[in-house]
Amino acid sequence: MDSIPVGTWAALIGLVTGCVLGLAARLGEFCTLGAIESAVYGDDHRRLRMWGVVLGTGIAATYLLAASGQIALDRTPYHAIAWNPLASVLGGALFGYGMALAGNCGFGALARFGGGDLRSLVVVVVISIFGFVTLSGPLSPLRDWAFPQEPSSGMQGLAHLVEATLGLPALLVALMVAAGFLAWGLSHAPLRAEPRRIGWGVAVGLAIAGALWGMSVLNEATLGAVDVEGHTFTAPLGRTLMWLMTSSAGGLSFSVGSVLGVLLGAWIGSWRKGSFRWEACEDPRELGRQVGGAALMGIGGVVAMGCSIGQGATAFSTLAYSAPVTLLAIYAGAFLGLRRLIAGFQPD
Repeated sequence: MDSIPVGTWAALIGLVTGCVLGLAARLGEFCTLGAIESAVYGDDHRRLRMWGVVLGTGIAATYLLAASGQIALDRTPYHAIAWNPLASVLGGALFGYGMALAGNCGFGALARFGGGDLRSLVVVVVISIFGFVTLSGPLSPLRDWAFPQEPSSGMQGLAHLVEATLGLPALLVALMVAAGFLAWGLSHAPLRAEPRRIGWGVAVGLAIAGALWGMSVLNEATLGAVDVEGHTFTAPLGRTLMWLMTSSAGGLSFSVGSVLGVLLGAWIGSWRKGSFRWEACEDPRELGRQVGGAALMGIGGVVAMGCSIGQGATAFSTLAYSAPVTLLAIYAGAFLGLRRLIAGFQPD
């Protein structure tokens, strides 16, 4: 702490854990939209069931570390800021619909860009711009009015709710939920036949918990000067873009390290598979659809306080109230968007 700046430590935590996520995307085919699309239209549930492994591992690791005092759950934004159900539903649905139109979420676009897809770079930049338009730009007054963010009055976790209601320890409740997700994921025989996917699912869950652990330790060491945060890919894309352009806007942070880590991991993974190749968009209509979808994701992700990874994996690992509601809203929005693209809203 005396020789390395705090921001650099935070960026290193984001870089290492983000690199694991990028590797999982390329080598383990970890992708939110891909999981939904394969399950709904391809009758292939392996990638969707992989989420059971991710969530089971993430919840168990997070709560075991929290029980030993290593993760400050109450200082994460999902518990420190009062939950707004309407923001989760509307923001999540908007994000999911945009994700379907763009063909990827912010995390997925980063992973594809790391594999040489220049179309995904456009998606990343547009998410960055519209995320900041909503966070601190022209749309911020409307967002503040419609979805005000107030400090919470206590823990906003499902495990803590059960503890307060039934008296069961929060750790026991969390481990039971984690076991349920793991059982759901591993009960699928096609997934069990692919230990590679299972391994990367475990790696993602540990990376999510590891980021929360590292930032909690840093928060404690700096007496609260550094916030406890985890992986999410809406506003952090904008923060990274600003840092790359100015080298000073907010300085090095967990967000910057997280984004660059995913890019690095995806690049290593694509080279490892021999799949790296430069790709560009040849259809202006497709590019327009992707830009529109990215704009919706930028707005929706900020309103919902997280994306498919931020709410779907990080917040879910803390069992925050917002996580299952936002994830279901993202799924519904993505399903509607995919139906719009694939089925064209035509009757069966």
